[in-house]
Amino acid sequence: MNTGKAIRMNNIFRKDTGKSVIVAFDHGGIAGPMDGINEPAKVIQACVDGGADGVLTTRGFIKAAEGAFDRSLAIVLRLTGGFTVLGGKFEEEMITSVETALRYGSAGAAVTVKFGHEREGFFTKQASLTADSCEEWGMPLMIEAMARGNGRDGKPLKSTDPAGVKLASRAAAEIGADMVKTYYTGDPDSFAEVVEGCMVPVVVLGGAKTDSIKDVFSDVYYSIQAGGSGIAIGRNIWQHENTTSMVEAMCGIVHEGWSVDQAMAHI
Repeated sequence: MNTGKAIRMNNIFRKDTGKSVIVAFDHGGIAGPMDGINEPAKVIQACVDGGADGVLTTRGFIKAAEGAFDRSLAIVLRLTGGFTVLGGKFEEEMITSVETALRYGSAGAAVTVKFGHEREGFFTKQASLTADSCEEWGMPLMIEAMARGNGRDGKPLKSTDPAGVKLASRAAAEIGADMVKTYYTGDPDSFAEVVEGCMVPVVVLGGAKTDSIKDVFSDVYYSIQAGGSGIAIGRNIWQHENTTSMVEAMCGIVHEGWSVDQAMAHI
């Protein structure tokens, strides 16, 4: 790892814990306005106040919240997208560049690869070539690794299927990811296999908004116990009535060893 990339990784992952609390704000370009992200500067300030390590977002969101960022909050700029809920096929295209991420002050760049998708080869090539550019510029690359299609038994994979998550995470590392964002598999034993089989830090995503905050905290807690390196969660943080408290609770679990009950008591 070159010097620039190492320094930027230290901006994303705390040196004392090796872990990171990343809040995801890359939803508006797909789903439009949503409660919780319609005032970008306000919610970014809540992340700063709560002690988040980074945000995963888009350049439009960065521009809208420019004044709220400070040196404590690392930016991971999303480079792929190109579809909406209005009828797009949810197929990832490059929509900006590593150079743009640098111009926006980013500490990292992110792409999604849907392994098992009928366009798997295209997504893989796209991410691998992006890894080349990230190497050139000293930019850490996050790959959001998703498993689609059928498993080896011929049955459709669930997004949290341990075998699929394990394969996708390792494949992402093989093509050049410096960190992998993926699903928690539902239990610490199978997630420990994901972490063990992946050569780079693994952070868990949050998925759709859930009514059970305790379940979200539980997934995060057990992912950390299994060797995970943190989170990259959006709706289940910023659609809570107190975003700052949610960020603080996530930092407690990820960095300070809080239990689920301690996190629940905090909010």
